[in-house]
Amino acid sequence: MDSTLFTNVRILEGNVGSSPWLGSVLVEGNRIKRVSRSGSSISGGPATVIDGAGATLMPGMCEAHTHFSWNDAATLSAIQSMPLEEHVLWCAKVAKRYLEAGFTSCVGAACAKPRLDVVIRNAINSGQIPGPRYLAASQEITVPGGLGDETLPHLPFPEFSFGVNVNSADEMRKAVRMFLKYGVDSIKLNLSGDNFTPDSPAETTWMSDAEVAAAMDEVRVRGKRGTAHARSAASVKQALRHGIDVIYHASFTDEETLDMLEAAKGRVFVAPGIAILYAMLHEAEAYGITHQKAVAMGYQIEWDAAIESLKAMHRRGVRILFGGDYGFAFTPHCQNARDLEFFVKYLGFTPAEAIRCATVYGGEIMMRGHELGQVKEGYLADLLLVDGDPLANIGILRDPKRILAVMKDGQFAKMPETDAGREMRWAA
Repeated sequence: MDSTLFTNVRILEGNVGSSPWLGSVLVEGNRIKRVSRSGSSISGGPATVIDGAGATLMPGMCEAHTHFSWNDAATLSAIQSMPLEEHVLWCAKVAKRYLEAGFTSCVGAACAKPRLDVVIRNAINSGQIPGPRYLAASQEITVPGGLGDETLPHLPFPEFSFGVNVNSADEMRKAVRMFLKYGVDSIKLNLSGDNFTPDSPAETTWMSDAEVAAAMDEVRVRGKRGTAHARSAASVKQALRHGIDVIYHASFTDEETLDMLEAAKGRVFVAPGIAILYAMLHEAEAYGITHQKAVAMGYQIEWDAAIESLKAMHRRGVRILFGGDYGFAFTPHCQNARDLEFFVKYLGFTPAEAIRCATVYGGEIMMRGHELGQVKEGYLADLLLVDGDPLANIGILRDPKRILAVMKDGQFAKMPETDAGREMRWAA
């Protein structure tokens, strides 16, 4: 059984109440065998020894709102129109990049073609390609005129739409059954609009209760998970009423919405993806969206509402996770940890609370909270070796040069280098 011993590392366990300490961690196979709270080494059999020279050893991060198949384009149609063969290769490349950037787990939040997420998940699980632990999503399911409806009236090809259109509860049931047949882990419903598509802005709510109920009936039969794009307060409440577990965005809330979220906080996760709101307001001019245009589209109103909504959720103990909508031209892949900086700067999180969103809560949204998301004996060995202290400067988590090593399932996805005072050797 392969063993790795990390010595002389500052151990950041993942829990908010636990301060980092100098110690050693022994990995045997794919599990953390022992954690020592002293600077002395752990005795054992032959092992690869990594002298961390004071670097931080922490749990691997989980991106809770992942779109591998978003191809860094500026529009939904440009993402969807990539030919299938190239799209598969793109997703495989992006999955490897996420893992090397420190994301050892990812939750799919919709793919651009029906089986892309399933194929990538299966290829990762079988060892064909490197990538994070992955939960595969469906395409977005929408209604005519809603977010993701990219059909054109002069082209009778509904499969060319970014999202799958349904127009009744029966059509919803048919679409959901199709995705469940393909083997997805979750069904994504676009309950609200989005300022990205001005004809259906963020504060609108498009899907009927009958359609949502039909989807969740099928999800529960198969023991899978329902997720929702829900920016409006009405759509968040709709998601909660129907038992949807993962709510993306939740920008607009009222007291009733917040009360419902708090009542369901043991079950529900919110992954807001606030970086795209910031990017649209301040960083999208090169793609034709000036600050003035973004304000006119409603992004300033939504940013202001989202900040207040998420602060309130945080005070009420709702689990807020980072990541989301990376893969557009203005939010390129693998800058996802920027959300953690935003949590601290705009939402009032401490750095330790933000890191908990990426680690402990990450294990929980992956449905493996008993063995994932902490540096703890018996847990899976998904670990990051980081140059510096993320509690002092959380921004280092999105600097690839500061991610010294990435371990997933006890195997290095990114090997530590042997310079900068650090040493890798074999020892008995």
